[in-house]
Formats: sequence, C-alpha cells, structure tokens
Amino acid sequence: MGFDEMDVSTIWQSGEYKDWEDATVHVLTHGLHYGTGVFEGVRAYDTDRGPAIFRWEEHLERLYQSAKPYDMEIPYTREELTEATLEVIRRNDLDGGYIRPIAFYGYDSLGVSPKDNPTEVAIAAWPWGTYLGEDALENGVDVMVSSWRKHASSQIPTNAKTTGLYVNSMLAGEEARRNGYVEAIVLNKEGNVAEGPGENIFMVRDGKLYTPGLSQSILDGITRDTVITLARERGYEVDDSATISRGELNTADELFFTGSAAEVTPIRKVDNVVIGEGTRGPVTEELQSAFFDLVERRTDDHEEWFTYVDEQ
Repeated sequence: MGFDEMDVSTIWQSGEYKDWEDATVHVLTHGLHYGTGVFEGVRAYDTDRGPAIFRWEEHLERLYQSAKPYDMEIPYTREELTEATLEVIRRNDLDGGYIRPIAFYGYDSLGVSPKDNPTEVAIAAWPWGTYLGEDALENGVDVMVSSWRKHASSQIPTNAKTTGLYVNSMLAGEEARRNGYVEAIVLNKEGNVAEGPGENIFMVRDGKLYTPGLSQSILDGITRDTVITLARERGYEVDDSATISRGELNTADELFFTGSAAEVTPIRKVDNVVIGEGTRGPVTEELQSAFFDLVERRTDDHEEWFTYVDEQ
C-alpha cells in the first residue's frame, strides 16, 4: 500500500507538526546527496490499553548513538522526541503501526563536509502490515545469498543505523527479488553470514540457537535482543556471538529473520535448498508466538519495554 492510499495526515518536522504533503526538504539537502542521516524503525502495537510503542527507549538511544560517529548533534531532547512521537500517533489516529524517526544533515552548503549544515529531525508514523508478505509469518520466505557483501566496521560503522548504508541493503534485496526470491542474506567480507538487508538472522541446530555476533558486521538489532531474551527465558541456549558459514545455512534445522519490520519471519529455502522440513520449525514457532504474545500484551512480561500512547 502506498502512502497516498493511507489515512495519515501529520508528520513532525524539526519542531512543527505539518500536514503530510508539506513535510519536505530542499533538493540540495546534504543528507540527500551524501547519505548523512541516521534513523530508526519502530513498531507500535494495538493492545487492550491502546497503542503501545515497543522498546521505544532502546530505539531512541540507538538513534543518538548512531549520530555520534558523524559528529551529528540531535538538537532535541529524548523527552521532546518522545512527546512528538506520541502526538504523531494520536494525530494520525493509529492503533498501531510503524514509526520512522530520522535525523539528517540539512540544507546550507553542499561540500562533502557537513559542518555548515543544520541537523534536521522528522518523525512519521503510518499503518504497516507484514513486511515480507502476508503469509510470510506462517509459511516462511525463500531467500538467496546475495553476491553483494556487507561492508566491514573498519570501513563504515556497521552498528550505526545510517541512511546511506542502506544502498547496500537495497542492492542485495533487489538482486534477490529479480531472481524470484523474497529477500536476501548478506555475507560479510570474510564470507561468513552477516544479516539480511533489513533483518538479523538466527539459525537453529539441535535445539540451540545461533546468531552472528557484532564482530560479523551486523546491526545490533533490538528485535534480535528481544528474541534472545525470550529464548533464554524459555530454556534455550543461545550463542549470540556466533560465526556462521554460508554452508551451515543449508544444513540448519531452522532459520528465521528478526527485525522491527520483519518481526519474526521463518526462512523456508536458501538458494532453493529446503531448510529443515520446508515449513516453520517448532523453535521458530514457539519464539514467534512468544514474541506476538508479548507485543500484543497477551502476557504481562517485560512491561518496561512498552510506552503506552494514551497514558502519557
């Protein structure tokens, strides 16, 4: 569904609530030309206490941390961005949905150095369903290992969620879709598994979970951390600093993606090699159910992870 088909009206931009169509930037904005922006992708869920943002504080912290390598000073406090986000959800009358905070170097000069440009900040929110397809959560997705490699953290900080870095993700994802797959898996420069274009990845073997560590050039995903926590609470052993070779993907019992957009999505095939039984595996299903029970508040666990819109 495109934005023009959605019933959304308001975006917060640099201190002002603007009509959706008026939230614009100059064509010579620094971030447009050089990818000098940082952002977050956050979910809000419909609960019996109204819309609730999931792990907002962690996302907000990562936004500020992502800005540091670029000497970007976000000119708003965490409290100001929180209130703006809650108000955007209210003004758009959302029960749940996807939230996109972004900070970027704006318009003033167009040299590579951003020093003369202001930092602009915007927050949008809109309804968004299943990221990788309506049946993906139950039936899984077919993926391919991309020919594009993930850049190393010695080249560009991989744990900063930077707008320009997602060119790498776009190339990998579109290569997969051109070849008839739903999504890609990206290897790092050493040829080991890093992540998906917009997701972290987990492997299940003999009842144990493995996920690439931060040294593998991955983003430290917040949904990744959530699933690690839920798995350990249920007695699973989790290696969260794993090195996973490409070949291990094909012999895994189960594979699944995690991410704020992808949530917990099973992987059915890799390069047309069937994973496990070719269906959502039992460990994936248990953790997926635990995740949705949590975020939709069918359980009282981890109340500290929720920011309720109507109680602020």
